[in-house]
Amino acid sequence: SQPADDLAFVRIVNVPKRGLGDKAVQKVHQLARAEGLPLTSAAARILDTDELTPQARRSLGNFVGDIARWRQMGQTLPHPELARQILDESGYTAMLQNEKTAEAAGRLENLSELVRAMEEYESLGAFLEHVSLVMEREGGMRQPEVTIMTIHAAKGLEFDTVFLAGWEEGLFPSQRALDEGGTASLEEERRLAYVAITRARRRATILHAANRRIYGQWTSSLPSRFVGELPPEHVEVETTMSGGESLWRANWSERADPFADVGRGTGRGPGWQRAAAGGFTRDAPRVVEARASAISFGNKGRDDLSTGMRVFHQKFGYGTIDAIEGNKLEVEFEHAGRKRVMDSFVSIG
Repeated sequence: SQPADDLAFVRIVNVPKRGLGDKAVQKVHQLARAEGLPLTSAAARILDTDELTPQARRSLGNFVGDIARWRQMGQTLPHPELARQILDESGYTAMLQNEKTAEAAGRLENLSELVRAMEEYESLGAFLEHVSLVMEREGGMRQPEVTIMTIHAAKGLEFDTVFLAGWEEGLFPSQRALDEGGTASLEEERRLAYVAITRARRRATILHAANRRIYGQWTSSLPSRFVGELPPEHVEVETTMSGGESLWRANWSERADPFADVGRGTGRGPGWQRAAAGGFTRDAPRVVEARASAISFGNKGRDDLSTGMRVFHQKFGYGTIDAIEGNKLEVEFEHAGRKRVMDSFVSIG
């Protein structure tokens, strides 16, 4: 709706990757400055020259053509449907799906919520006006706020209270680290876990879910191995919910640091000793003052399942139960191999 928005052009010109190198984008900028044109207009004009390589010209031509086509579609197509089509045709949705990370899954959920919010307004202009008003109103009021960031972005920062969500096998550590990365990748994620927890001056709260909806499918999950490696005397299970979900919390005052022992190499978990040895020790280790409580999960299993039984899982297909532990099953699937799943997610096949 704003053809002269150069900032928007810069953000999307090569996201997802379109085969446009830095030199090609730089030439578009040079032409725009030389002739006083918006970047979109400069991109269309440079296609008629020999400034770009054939590959870059084709890629940029497709991009410019897509923008023109979407703008034309906006004259007749409802704006929520247009947004869905742009996300699909641009390859942005596919790019996030292929990343298969928790961060990418969160972005996909945010995009879905954005489209749903657009449905509440009669036009794209009305929606943008609402967003602008909300931003102006929030910008004028100073209120208590929550800072959301990745673990990498949090390095070097500290907060009184830190919430760490999604500490589950397959998310953190990631499935890629478990399947492909080997020991080195797992150790790197363990060091990141140490960084995340030690961002908290007073309290760190770790959350994990027994079941999570990813790419439209429910998937059972187990707590991250990093949780199990924490020194138990510094961990308190504050809440245990249905289905095995739990919330872990480490509490300490300004004089206490539950991971000070880890920095000195005396923590209970060998993984955390290695993480601390990797350069993430804290500057001033202090005396530990923390509570601990036993972990209790509601893990009573189903009575109608037994080893050797054939079952069906929506994601992994058919398989045979090899072992049962409470409400968790070890299943050898015909195509997906050996997996550990929740019994509530299988049916007798």
